[in-house]
Amino acid sequence: MILGAIEAGGTKFVCGIGNENGEILERVSFPTETPEVTLAKVVEFFKNKNIEKLGIGSFGPIDVNPNSKTYGYITKTPKLAWTDCDVVGYLKKYFDIPIYFDTDVNGAALGEATWGAAKGLENCLYMTIGTGIGGGALVSGKLVHGMLHPEMGHIMVRRHPEDKYEGKCPFHKDCLEGMAAGPAIEERWGKKGYELPSDHEAWDMEAFYIAQGVVNFILILSPEKIILGGGVMKQQQLFPKIREKVVEMLKGYVQTKEILENIDEYIVYPELGDNAGLLGAMALTL
Repeated sequence: MILGAIEAGGTKFVCGIGNENGEILERVSFPTETPEVTLAKVVEFFKNKNIEKLGIGSFGPIDVNPNSKTYGYITKTPKLAWTDCDVVGYLKKYFDIPIYFDTDVNGAALGEATWGAAKGLENCLYMTIGTGIGGGALVSGKLVHGMLHPEMGHIMVRRHPEDKYEGKCPFHKDCLEGMAAGPAIEERWGKKGYELPSDHEAWDMEAFYIAQGVVNFILILSPEKIILGGGVMKQQQLFPKIREKVVEMLKGYVQTKEILENIDEYIVYPELGDNAGLLGAMALTL
């Protein structure tokens, strides 16, 4: 089966052709511009590729309710040019095939459960920590949806006792994203994360905030695997700090081998690496 996939990011779009085995046969990426320019490039890429299904993992907020009048739309996004953009409707005009639409992080969670770090598990959590923070969850083999889709990056967190930074989120200031996403690191310390040395105090503070999010999701969703991706998590010194703080914050309340014995294998980097988003979009079609 020839499958199409789109990782629709706020910075760039990645389009790919693959199959049900998780093999990417062809891919292309280009900057996210206006919908007119960007979606025209999407159509041009997939034209004459004979794809049978198309999966889209998109930045949000988006409407994932198939019964809604605005299903398939990017809704009230900070990327103003994309506000109320009917992504699925636009592509339906060119491709008379099944099109599947979900958040980029939900797709990545499904991709990791299908071919990656959570393969064979029915419950997992995928979080991306980069320009923003988002999360997707697979629970009992199904992606979590409800009134909307999860907005895990905007949970409230306790402030680090030495942190005087007000927070970057335009809505909440000091939510998880406002305190720990890439732009918050840069504004707080005056440099981008990758420009800071690995022993900089920023990383203890960063781990403090990310670990709070992880602990909350462990207590709410009880995932069998937690996968942390995104640009910030390429700072490998973060993983041991986050794992240590998760154990510390749980204070022995969760008595499982995953937490007490095997936490290095429980909180991990995406096995699919930089292909997590694209393969996640592909997994939506299965």
